[in-house]
Amino acid sequence: MARIDKSEEKVVFVGDSRVRKGNGFITPPDYSAYPGKSEAFIPNFLLKEWMVGVVVLVGFLVLTISEPAPLGYPANPSASVIPMPDWYFLFLYQYLKYPYASGDWVVLGTLGIPGVAFGGLLLAPFLDRGKERRFYRRPIASSLMFLSLASIVYLTNVAWTHYVDELEKSGQKPEHIQRVEEAREKRAQGLPTSNAIKTKEISIVDKDDPAMESYKKATCISCHAADLKGGAGPSLRGIGDKHDKEAILAIIHNGYNNMQPAYDNAIKAGLTDEDIDHLAEWLAKQKAEQ
Repeated sequence: MARIDKSEEKVVFVGDSRVRKGNGFITPPDYSAYPGKSEAFIPNFLLKEWMVGVVVLVGFLVLTISEPAPLGYPANPSASVIPMPDWYFLFLYQYLKYPYASGDWVVLGTLGIPGVAFGGLLLAPFLDRGKERRFYRRPIASSLMFLSLASIVYLTNVAWTHYVDELEKSGQKPEHIQRVEEAREKRAQGLPTSNAIKTKEISIVDKDDPAMESYKKATCISCHAADLKGGAGPSLRGIGDKHDKEAILAIIHNGYNNMQPAYDNAIKAGLTDEDIDHLAEWLAKQKAEQ
């Protein structure tokens, strides 16, 4: 028979073994009890990083499935486009505009300073081996971090502001804004806006009409393509549903939105006023239902 302790201590037994229940070994949260040591990289730390990576990857997959990336317009080398990188490269894009990072110094701008910055980031765990983890007690590392963040934010803002100013001066409209406006127009007309849903293709009316040659001769194909499906400019198939002959002539003479007037170029290409008039009449016939 087991001996029972009648002292003031509260005893908790496990099963019938009369083994006292303990709290087990409690790992200190900061590993301060183990000088010079930390959490094991494999498998403890690596497992945590892997789980976080899986959650982030699943989030990206859900976003790509729920909202497919929109297709851009077909490439048009003759179109005047202001080049612009993705947002996360804007600071490097702006940095390369400065005189000391371009021209004769382009190697320094593309390889030198970015190489030192990213190389220092890679070597940081080997160079900064202090045990202190509070940022206000690591003045050198913290100062470099805040300086880098401030530089990235500043260069990104300058690059975007300059891009917007160039768009306003040139009267251009970014492609993503054009896509949004087209989607709104389609939504207003009750048409599907997703790229995954294909609408019925509109055929060309009177394809053998002489106006087709005038259309090509006037270099309209540089923006609207030879098949009238559009490129840098909108598609002209079904344009007769939106504009009549007089409206199309007004567009040719005066332009429309970010489209420049095409009348002078057509005259220089050898077209007459009669040819342009017939071209506008032929474009007005381009309707979805014939």
